[in-house]
Amino acid sequence: MRLVVAGSPAAAVPTLRRLAASDHEIAAVLTRPPTPQGRKRVLTPTPVAVAAAELGLPVVEAARVDDAVTARIAELGVDLGVIVAYGALLRRPALDAPRLGWVNLHFSDLPALRGAAPVQRAVMAGATTTAATVFQLVEALDAGPVFASEPFPIDDEATSGEVLAAMADTGAELVARVVDDLAAGTAVAHEQVGEVTTAPKLTLADGRTDFTAPAAVVHARLRGVTPEPGAFAHLGETRVKLLRAGRVRPGGAGESAAPLAPGALRLADGVLLVGTADEPLVLREVQPAGKKAMDAAAWARGLGPLDGKVLA
Repeated sequence: MRLVVAGSPAAAVPTLRRLAASDHEIAAVLTRPPTPQGRKRVLTPTPVAVAAAELGLPVVEAARVDDAVTARIAELGVDLGVIVAYGALLRRPALDAPRLGWVNLHFSDLPALRGAAPVQRAVMAGATTTAATVFQLVEALDAGPVFASEPFPIDDEATSGEVLAAMADTGAELVARVVDDLAAGTAVAHEQVGEVTTAPKLTLADGRTDFTAPAAVVHARLRGVTPEPGAFAHLGETRVKLLRAGRVRPGGAGESAAPLAPGALRLADGVLLVGTADEPLVLREVQPAGKKAMDAAAWARGLGPLDGKVLA
């Protein structure tokens, strides 16, 4: 089949590469325009644009699928559109431009967690499993009938970034199977069944860490907002990014430490502990404002006596 593939972030790259290696033809790759990145605000193409260039595929850069982009897709005479985290909604007649419409790879067990941040919200909620789902794109948000879904476990130490990277590979294979089935005329889609929940995009405020919650809740939130928007707290007037944390394990470092007040810091068994509403967490890596990422225990040793020092 002749395809147009739409996507922008790194999570969409495995699907692009997998389809480029298939028997199907990619007529064009649709992605968002370059954006300023880093401290120097260098104009940088999307990961999908970079991968498409490496594969020698034609790229269409557009912030939204307007009439001009829709006309361009229609002119390509494609059979199917495949979309993975493109970053903009498709409306009719864009949905109707490919002969078979569009299929979308979504990183949740639909209809659960419809929206922009399904993996982040699942990790933040402490979920132990999620799913990759391929469905027919419709105008309503993530509401189309499902062609295929595959469960995916969430490790209790994994960040949302790590989960998403792993799911992107699993999802690429799922997309390829659905595209093959559509080409063969054997694909069957079923309407979504179950409770609809949503996964809105995260904001900077989601990264603010509340150590008055139980350890399991704090840890899940830290993992869920990593790498974006990033977890943080304040030590006095200093903003500190919390890059990596973990639970205290039986027999592990810090197990014998006395309880700590929420946000209080203590070095024990060579690790830095921070108090929560119940048991402490181990802070493994931090980044104080204006400094590079560093080992959390080394950072704490540089603070001098920790009595009275609280992350809030």
